[in-house]
Order: sequence, then structure tokens, then C-alpha cells
Amino acid sequence: MSTSESAEKNLVSTHESLEPMFDGLRNEIEKYLEPGKIEMIHRAFLFGAESHKEQKRKSGEPYITHPLAVATLMAEMRFDTETIIAAILHDVIEDTPVAKEEIISVFGEEVAALVDGVTKLTKINFESKAEAEAESMRKMLMAMVRDIRVMLIKLTDRLHNMRTLGFMRPDKRRRIARETLDIYVPIASRLGLNSMRLELEDHGFAALYPERHRILVDAIKRARGNRREIVEKIESGIAERLEQEGLSGRVTGREKHIYSIYQKMRRKGLPFAEVYDVYAFRIIVDSVDMCYRVLGAIHNLYKPVPGKFKDYIAIPKANGYQSLHTVLFGPFGVPVEVQIRTAEMEKVAEAGVAAHWLYKTGDESGYGTHARVREWMRSVLEMQQNAGDSLEFLENVKIDLFPREVYVFTPKGEIMVLKRGATPVDFAYAVHTDVGNRCVAAKIDRKLAPLRTPLMNGQTVEVVTAGNASPNPAWLNFVVTGKARANIRNYLKNLRRDEAVELGQRLLDNELATYSATFNKLPVELVNELLAELKIESTDHLMEEIGLGNRMAVLVARRLMPKDEDVTTPQQKRGLKKRLSRYMPSWLWGEKTDTTRPLMIKGTEGMVVNFAKCCRPIPGDPIVGFVTSGRGIVIHTETCKNVAEYRKLPEKWIETQWEEGVKGDFAVEVRVEVMNQRGVLATVAAAIAEMGGNIDNVNMEERDGRHSSMTMVIEVHSRQHLANLMRKIRGIDPVLRIVRTRG
Repeated sequence: MSTSESAEKNLVSTHESLEPMFDGLRNEIEKYLEPGKIEMIHRAFLFGAESHKEQKRKSGEPYITHPLAVATLMAEMRFDTETIIAAILHDVIEDTPVAKEEIISVFGEEVAALVDGVTKLTKINFESKAEAEAESMRKMLMAMVRDIRVMLIKLTDRLHNMRTLGFMRPDKRRRIARETLDIYVPIASRLGLNSMRLELEDHGFAALYPERHRILVDAIKRARGNRREIVEKIESGIAERLEQEGLSGRVTGREKHIYSIYQKMRRKGLPFAEVYDVYAFRIIVDSVDMCYRVLGAIHNLYKPVPGKFKDYIAIPKANGYQSLHTVLFGPFGVPVEVQIRTAEMEKVAEAGVAAHWLYKTGDESGYGTHARVREWMRSVLEMQQNAGDSLEFLENVKIDLFPREVYVFTPKGEIMVLKRGATPVDFAYAVHTDVGNRCVAAKIDRKLAPLRTPLMNGQTVEVVTAGNASPNPAWLNFVVTGKARANIRNYLKNLRRDEAVELGQRLLDNELATYSATFNKLPVELVNELLAELKIESTDHLMEEIGLGNRMAVLVARRLMPKDEDVTTPQQKRGLKKRLSRYMPSWLWGEKTDTTRPLMIKGTEGMVVNFAKCCRPIPGDPIVGFVTSGRGIVIHTETCKNVAEYRKLPEKWIETQWEEGVKGDFAVEVRVEVMNQRGVLATVAAAIAEMGGNIDNVNMEERDGRHSSMTMVIEVHSRQHLANLMRKIRGIDPVLRIVRTRG
């Protein structure tokens, strides 16, 4: 007998007592798998039982009962052998000493990749629990992009955990329930796993709000008896009408899901009676043509409610779901919800992407479910590539896991499915990342519209692009899709980095100018010595740190070119002279010059030079700069009250001046005292526009019955421009006084 055969024999004898546990899974897999594959799954069971032999669940049961239950659930959905084995072993890498390499050697690469995809990251130290959970979710989502079965194993694992959640501490139950409702329920919905979604919602709701769940369950039990007669009457009425019209269809009344009742009560502020008084029915037919014929018959039986018909057959939901939905005025004036779909649509609606394994329809598209899931996974991959960290990535994915959609058309008539509240910018990024980045305007139904306009069902959207355009930071205030948000943030992050590098070089050169030196002319060896000392990878990274205010330019310059006062003893001076003479001639480092150059502000520095809102400096004002960690430089006027407060941090102040011919629009605040007259605001606004100014914000306050005060934030080009504009406003009759305010 070989060593491996002996080991397996010992394994079988060790776990003979656990064999009855395998019977449930065996009964399922025998229905569709051949004996050789059943034996492989049995070996995986023995391997898992041995790996988890010292572990117990909170309920006191052997730990192997959990992965075995997960595998049984997946077998009920007729998953392949590798997926069933991975379900049995899904916790061994995370919770036991078993390594991925051992799984590869015993069960192969495919099984090992599935198990590794579901495994949390426990071997890495993270700064917070939230970051650890986000990184684990990121890892699993990326594994899902490679193989959708990873997410299906995880969802089934979560479903069994939710079924046995009662053994957990109350605080842990609530945390797991919240995570389930926030992340796993939307993912199940996105993959079209309706039955799984409903059960996860129910368990999550019961664990998160046990008292509310109990009250609603009791209310449904009390109301159910009163409803039976009406349900039977409507059901028989629909069946009779179909028979009269010679149409075939199976009619069933369906109970409204408890969590959907709760959400509707909260969302619309309705009492339970008004939500539960909606009667729901489903009609299953044998063809798409029959769906529409049955719809006509139903609309002849009961009057449809205007605006409540949805055709998800012609335009499927984002997860591939297809059905006709209509709401009718039923008998006794009660609203009746009816869903009409084919048997195949019913299968896909309940099992979603898993219908491919469960029903073997031979249709790879699965009524669009697989194609739409693949499209979403491509979107997830792009969000991962553009996200700065795991928390940002998870935030973008959460945004994208939406339950409601809006359907719009491209100019060529193609349908685009977006999140409810999406704007033309979201549409542009949905078309292509480059289209979003170069978007400058949009047409909705052939009319120009603001980029922040929420899109409505049925609109045709056309994006206007320009080759030199770039994303606007203000777009982050109104975009709603994860893809748009991730791409805009990624662009701005790179832009900010480039600007910080440029500013850092300017700041360092300003300091080095006191030694008659510039950074680019310093010897490479000297710069490399500094980078090694500071543990910084590259000169660009050093400049970025300086530009963002994380390192002081004066201190970096001092490291490169120490001042005389930093070198006190003769030995230190000789050491400095010897060190610098290795890299440059003595005339370059010998003496500090008396000339210092202020940092010149061009007005186009972008995201790393900010103008303080306390004093709102504009070209022409005497200014100073304050270096703020992580933000770069904040520019204040010399007379700003905050300048006096920050005097205790002289090392963070930097001398600045406006560059000659500075360009740009700068916000300034003015207060205008006016007489209360009709149209005075419009008159003042017209004068500002005439002078080339632009109003950013206005706040009007009535002082008494005759006078009002307007505080306005206006964009101007310079101090001279502001003076001309104020002179113009002062000449308006109702204006009593205008002054520039200082915060």
C-alpha cells in the first residue's frame, strides 16, 4: 500500500463518525454528477474535516458542518465539481495551517484559486479594522472579476452564516447584519440572485432590528386571514379572463416580502395597513408573445394605474431581470400588482447568474444576465485601477450597487442603463472613460442642458467633447455612479501630484537661490545621498512632499546646503567642507547670498496653491503664503487677521508676490447696502455682468423696512477690476454703500 493510500485510509477511519454529515450533500450531487466526481468531493470533505478537526462553531457543532452546508446549498444550484470542493474548503486557508500550495497539490490550481479568492487577508497588519475589511472585500471582488464563482461561494457562505447568526453576540450580529444589507444584498441583486437576496434581507433585517421585525411579522399574521378571500377572488378572476380569451398562464398570488414592506413604510412614511393592502400576483406563460397578449387581457379586466407600467422585457434591468410589471385598480378599489413573465424569465429572475449552472439552458447570455454581469465586472476592475485605496474602492462599489435604474438612449438609439439620479457626466463615463474626461457639454433630447441635470427615462443624451478638456473637480458634487467618481478622483489625484511636484521644485529653488544654486545643477551624488537619508524613492516624490507641505523647503535646502550657523565647531566645518568638495566647487557652496526671491503666484497653480476664504486675496493685494501639510500653500493678504495668529509659526510662512500679468478669476466678497426697491438685485447683477464679473453666491438680508444688505461673492481679475466694478455699482440709484469685506 502506498503512503498516500495509507494516509487516506487513516483519514477515513478518523472521520467515520462524521460520515452521516456527508449524506445530505451526497444525495444532492448524486442527482447530476458521475461517481468519479462524487468521490473527489468526498475526498475534499475528509480533507476539510481533518483540517478543521479542532474547531467548533459558536453553536458547539463541529466546524466542518458549516462548509458542508455551504457546499450543499451550491449543489442544490447544480454547480460544478470544482466549485463544490472549493465551498467545502473555503475556510481552510484562513482558519487552519493549510497553505494554498497544499490545496494546489491535492485538488489543483482551479480549486485553490477559488478558495484563495474567498479567503480574507489576515496576515497583513492594517491601520484600522475598516481598512482590513475593505482590503479583504477588494481582494474578493478582484477574484470575482476573474471567476464569478468566487462571489457565488461567498454569498452562499454568508447565507448560511445568516441562518445561524443567533449564536453570535448581539453587537457582532448587528455588525454582520449591517454588512450583509449594505454589501452582500446589493451584490446578490446585481447578480440576479433574487431568492438569495430575499433571504439575506430577511435575516439581516431580523438581526439588525429584531423588535421591528417581530412587530411586522405579527402584523402580517393578523392581516393574512382578512386578505385570503380577496386574493382568491382576484386570482380566480384573472384565471377566468385568461380562459375566456383562450390564453394559457399559471396565476399565483405572492406575499410581499417583509423587508420590502418595511422599506416602503420608511421611504414613503406610510402605515403598515396602506403598504400591505397592495395585492401582488405573478402570471407565468410559455412565450414572450404570450406575455403581451396576457397583459392586454389583464388591462381589459381591471383598469391600469397611469404611469405604473414597466416593460423590463424590452429593456431588461441592469442584472438581466425581465418581466412585465403593471399596477391595476382591483375589486373593492384595492391596488393590484401583476408581474407577467415566461418560465425561463422566472428561472433567471430567481437564480440570476447561477441559472447557467442550474438550468443549463444553453444560452450563454441568460436573457442578458451574464452579459450585464460581465459589463459590471469590467466596471469594478476599472474602479479598482483608479481607486486610491481600499476604502475609496469599496465606497465606489457601494455607490454602484444600486437598486433602481434610469434608461436613456445614445444618439444611435442604443439603450444605456444608469443609476437613478445620473447626470450627463455619468452617461459620458458609462460610454467610455475618455469621453467622460473630455466632456464639456451635453444635449438632452437635442437641447443643450447643464452637465448636472438629472437624466429621466427615455431621454436621448449626446455628449459634446473637446480634445483639450479635462474633468472638473466640481463634478464630484453631482455624479452618482462609481465609475464616474473613481475616474474623476483618479484624474484629479494625478493632476494634484503633477502640480505638487512643480510647486515643490519652485519652493526648493527659491530656498537654494540664497546659496546661488538651483536643484537641477546640484550633483547627482549629493541628491542621492539626501534621498537615502530621508528614505524617499525619487526626486519627484521629494518635490511632491515639499509641494504638499509635508516637508519644509527651507529644511531640505539646509540639508543640501547647510548654513554657516548650523556648523559650529571647526571639526564640523572641516567635515562639511570635505563632504561638499566631493560634489561641487567651493564657490558654489562657500557663502550664502543676501538675495532671496519671493514665490511668484501666477494664479494658475491649480490644486496645491489655495486662496484663503478668510480674506480672499486678489491680484494687487500684498500677500503672504502659509505652508499647510497635505494642502500645499494657502495665500493670505498681509492684513488678514489670521496672519497675526500664525506668527508663532514663522517657519511655515513663505514670502510671495503676484507675478506680473497674473491671469485668472479670483473670488472676492463685497457687501452692498441698498434701498428696498423692486428689481434692485437684478440691477446690481446686470451691472456686475456688464463689467465682466461673475456672481458665485449672494445672500440678501433685510435690515429694516427700508434698507437691505446684500453679501455677494464675485469673481474678478484683479484689484483694479474690483475697483472699477465697485465704482459702477456705487453709481446705481438704490445703492447706498458698497465695501469689500474681509471674512
